[in-house]
Amino acid sequence: MPVQLPILPLATPNQRYSCHGCGSCCRDFSVQLRDADLQRIESQQWHTELGFDPVVRFRGNRYLRQRADGGCVFLEPDGKCRIHARHGFSEKPLACQMFPYTLSPDAHASRLGVSFACGSVTANKGDLFRGQEAEALRIALRGIPEALTAAPDAALARGMRSQHGELDSLERRLVRWIDSAHPLHIRIDGLGWMAQSLAAARLASVRGDRWNELLDILLGALPDELSMKALQAPSIRQLAMLRGAVFARTEDPKPLALGAPSRARATLQQFIRSMQWQRGRPNALVPTIDGVWPRGARFGAVDAMSPAIGAGDATEIDELVTRWLRARLEGGRVWGSGAYGWSAVDGVVALMLEVAAVGWVARWHAAATGARAVTLADMQAAVGRIDRTAGRAPWLAGAAERWRIAYLLRDDGMRRVLRAQWSTG
Repeated sequence: MPVQLPILPLATPNQRYSCHGCGSCCRDFSVQLRDADLQRIESQQWHTELGFDPVVRFRGNRYLRQRADGGCVFLEPDGKCRIHARHGFSEKPLACQMFPYTLSPDAHASRLGVSFACGSVTANKGDLFRGQEAEALRIALRGIPEALTAAPDAALARGMRSQHGELDSLERRLVRWIDSAHPLHIRIDGLGWMAQSLAAARLASVRGDRWNELLDILLGALPDELSMKALQAPSIRQLAMLRGAVFARTEDPKPLALGAPSRARATLQQFIRSMQWQRGRPNALVPTIDGVWPRGARFGAVDAMSPAIGAGDATEIDELVTRWLRARLEGGRVWGSGAYGWSAVDGVVALMLEVAAVGWVARWHAAATGARAVTLADMQAAVGRIDRTAGRAPWLAGAAERWRIAYLLRDDGMRRVLRAQWSTG
């Protein structure tokens, strides 16, 4: 019998969360069902009451059916869950009960994290998150054994097993830099430089104490190192790679909805949208998410949008992005079981691509509203949308994503696309 792992609380200070019943998660996610979920739904006799089966099969798995607008068939007009209202919280599918908690096990413990796809998490509303481990444990014990079962520790780099303390050392130093007093765009540029430096390093000869020495040398060179080499604007191809990363993280054709197009038609529509993203023609409209958000922005307008944050929102945006980056690292969602089994180096590089994608989506959201610069509302929408797929979209661990990342590691591509989204001009 597997040993139940202890849960490590999220170390990110001042992170808050309480459910405010907005219903956005019920409108935005496809809920995969476990056997116990299916048994509960069947016993509640929803098929008879609704007049159709609320469960649908898709690619070998079973999900809650969605309405034509993408919302769950159990979502009430007031934003509440019909199952919850009728039978109580514990009778909902486990995925619904668990959100926005995440649990990422390694060989010794399971790290409690939180998804910023939840509006209350992004807005930092509610009770302090530290102290909510008991609730996450209670839900996991009901039927999510893999969240409390030992998993292999992440590799340090691809094909290189990590040694004791190496991953913790990397996390502590990255958090220290994220929390430093430097302006946000400098900290993001520094993270990009660190990611590219680690990806290029020959780590086989710097293990144990020498690994710590390497990290201290790299961090000690910041921020002075950032101005040592002039960076050009990203190339057309590098920007296309970034747009491809945004598309992979925001595309959601809702194949489980009532009245959704056939699989063949949905695939064709998705291919057409991917070509639109790849080309990024200035006068072309950016395809909306779910046909709704955000409307009316053109690729050229997004490119022309100032990457500088609105002066009035600078402090709030800094707080949000700092909190999000810390929560990703400290919640075990950058490498290992919480991030497709990525090695630590690959995970940090992939996180930098996520940061660049957040910057692009924030500008996209701002351009759609006709704003002149990115505001806090734009950044909240962007962080929530990009974090939505983190760790739960298997295609982001596939060959296409690895190739995209490898391309951006050449010729300072990762730093160039980061700067294009986050520099102050």
